[in-house]
Amino acid sequence: MADGRTDVVVTGLGATTPVGGDVASAWAALLAGRSGIGPIEEEWADGLPVRIAGRLRVEPTEVLDRVQARRLDRCQQIALVAAREAWADAGAPETDPERLAVVVGTGVGGVLSTLAQDEVRRTTGARRVSPYTVPMLMPNGPAAVVSMEFGARAGAHTPVSACASGAEAIAMGLDLIRLGRADVVIAGGAEACVHPLTIAGFAQAKALSTRNDAPEEASRPFDAARDGFVLGEGAALVVLERAEFAAARGARAYAALAGAGVTSDAYHITAGDPEGQMRAIRAALSSARLSPLDIDHVHAHATSTPPGDVTEARSIAEAIGTHPAVTATKSMTGHMCGAAGAMGAISAILSIRDGVVPAVRNLDDLDPEVKLDVVMGDPRRGRVSAALANAFGFGGHNASLILTSP
Repeated sequence: MADGRTDVVVTGLGATTPVGGDVASAWAALLAGRSGIGPIEEEWADGLPVRIAGRLRVEPTEVLDRVQARRLDRCQQIALVAAREAWADAGAPETDPERLAVVVGTGVGGVLSTLAQDEVRRTTGARRVSPYTVPMLMPNGPAAVVSMEFGARAGAHTPVSACASGAEAIAMGLDLIRLGRADVVIAGGAEACVHPLTIAGFAQAKALSTRNDAPEEASRPFDAARDGFVLGEGAALVVLERAEFAAARGARAYAALAGAGVTSDAYHITAGDPEGQMRAIRAALSSARLSPLDIDHVHAHATSTPPGDVTEARSIAEAIGTHPAVTATKSMTGHMCGAAGAMGAISAILSIRDGVVPAVRNLDDLDPEVKLDVVMGDPRRGRVSAALANAFGFGGHNASLILTSP
């Protein structure tokens, strides 16, 4: 803070994903190149053109109290699971509730409860609808549940920015601390929307991979043969702290959240604009007071769609250069939508901690239009001092985070 800027550090990590039910198991799976994508076993998938998804490795009902779980949408359940892990990992900071905030983003929120309860109403009548329906369906539900769990009274916020939501939540957490509104923020994203309606909608938009016979090979960011993304579910949250506050309590810092950039394209409802993406990256660099050459590693948004991966590759090359080691862990988790950006940030943080970048799974033939140093085959070892994590969403939402060694 010698230069007048409030420094922010990451002291806790929490996640539940298709490759692991906590951060340690998920990180081990990513380094091992294990896929969390498989066939959808439910009968409702039989008539769909896409019958694969990234489902949670550990069901939240195995972790949460049964009565509590029944009153929460699946999106809220997994946000709470990840938040508890992150809070415990941070050492359960003792802080004034008026200085503790929560920011949990989501793309669609409680869509599973919305659709399930509407089916109850339609088939058995309005009096059979759960009294918890509205609290379960509202997009701010995950943030509200987490804020009540930890008594956070400095604000419970919900960015709803499609697949940029989780990263934008972390960027908002940075702002809350730098603006002096909080000392500690629990931030990230959660999404649970594997349902016939969402799959059918994405499939009609030609956004999903149709490799039903080879689910583990379906998500292949930057590969020349990619044919769309795989829908996933999960939650990823971090604990952010004002660096002086963390140091005063002797907390371990995984990384510093050095900067963030959030922009909008105002261009197209689904197609990304490289100019908007580059503005987000450059804004993050400016916020972090770093140059492009300072960045060692990029965790790309890279969903495995034919146009999207090339657009981002060009944005990275133009805004940062071709020197950083680039990875895309959606090749293993699938696309966790509102949680994806936060999980990308966690991956980048662990790359800084461990000095290793996971390889992109299923990358057999790098698209010749991708002029980047994408990590293929085996994880790449080497010091990572500064990393960029990107997240972009339908509607032209762009969020870029910069993490550095603490």
